[in-house]
Amino acid sequence: MRVTQGMLASNSLRQLSNSYEKLGNYQDQLNTGKKISRPSQDPVVAMKGMYYRSNLNEVEQYQRNLSEAYLWMDNSDAGLEQANSALQRVRELIIQGKNGTNDEDGRYAIAKEIEQLKQDLVETANTQVAGRYIFNGTEVDNAPVTDGNPPTVNLNTEDYMVQVSAGVDIKTNINPENVFNQGLFDTLQNVVQGFDGNYDSAQMDQYLEDIDNRLDTLQAERSEIGARYNRLEMIDNRLGKTEVMANKIISDNEDADMEKVITDLTIQESIHRAALSVGAKIIQPTLMDFLR
Repeated sequence: MRVTQGMLASNSLRQLSNSYEKLGNYQDQLNTGKKISRPSQDPVVAMKGMYYRSNLNEVEQYQRNLSEAYLWMDNSDAGLEQANSALQRVRELIIQGKNGTNDEDGRYAIAKEIEQLKQDLVETANTQVAGRYIFNGTEVDNAPVTDGNPPTVNLNTEDYMVQVSAGVDIKTNINPENVFNQGLFDTLQNVVQGFDGNYDSAQMDQYLEDIDNRLDTLQAERSEIGARYNRLEMIDNRLGKTEVMANKIISDNEDADMEKVITDLTIQESIHRAALSVGAKIIQPTLMDFLR
């Protein structure tokens, strides 16, 4: 095949254009720190990047779910602690009221304090977190207890589940029926009326036994939520490690090796200057240059 001057010039310009493109790619990598700036540069890297980022987004969503689970459990435990303190005080007051030295005024004062503790338990049962009732199962928009004498309880006992990992849902609430049930508020109302009316020591013994049983049940609920909290921390730790690994995989796939980029850019600049020099010799003067 006969090689003409025009073919040499055209080929030289094409090679120079490719050289400019390579220089541009290396400069983009240097500026962005990434191997590619558009999918067409390396479809394999682009497709892997989409897959890896999808995995990372999933991990990040689970971590957000974990934050909700932590919030729910922390506030549930705080509510149980508040209820425990209130019931312990009720127990102390019943024992104090059973002391034969209390006159009518003394028992009346005890009744008033227990009434206040009962109101505190109503407020605790109606604890809200971000506008949602945490002691009413899945009916988070409805208050579980309506104030009254005695308060009216309408509890939902369904488990409030949060997905914290692939295929792993964890219960974040307590069973409110074991703590804030109608029987609790009926007992407290009866204690108030007993100290504020016809006092019956034997009846108070029964109320005291009931309070003791409720305290035991409350502690069992706290132990259970504590165990689930420990599991939550283990999942959190595992997700943290997964996030670190996911970010490393993304970095390995997408991030440019800056030392190699700088070396390749330097080499390409030398090649480009040589190509310019050779191109200048290949593209000979035209007839018009001789006619000047």
